[in-house]
Amino acid sequence: MSEYNIEEPLTSTARPLNDSVLTVRIIKSFPYRNIRNHVFQHVDLTSTTPRQLLELVKRTIATEGSLRPYRNVDLDTLKVYTHAHGTKTMNLVINTDHDDDPNWVLDLSENGRPLAEYGVSNETELSVFNLADYEAYKANPEDKWW
Repeated sequence: MSEYNIEEPLTSTARPLNDSVLTVRIIKSFPYRNIRNHVFQHVDLTSTTPRQLLELVKRTIATEGSLRPYRNVDLDTLKVYTHAHGTKTMNLVINTDHDDDPNWVLDLSENGRPLAEYGVSNETELSVFNLADYEAYKANPEDKWW
């Protein structure tokens, strides 16, 4: 007899929407692939708006020493990189698909919807970046190594 409980769910739905884990990919440079992942625990997706999440990311960057190199980036956009257990993009920096889909590029207005209404669930990966830098990279997606 196995010591593991086979009936126990082992998916991202094992955590409720009001106590989720999100990975935020903080992008400093698209061509040089300067990215730092930061995991946010205990996020309430039913009440947290994209604007509130962006402010949380900015406060975290301002207070954590390991994120010091990212303090000079004007972060103004949140986009879903991948949904939990979904297919991932071949681009290692950012998901360049779904730019016109309002459920992938999140609305940062004051009266924005909660993250759960955008389809964000436990273990979703989000990218935060500067929109002008992204548009320039998308126009010329060249990777630079030095």
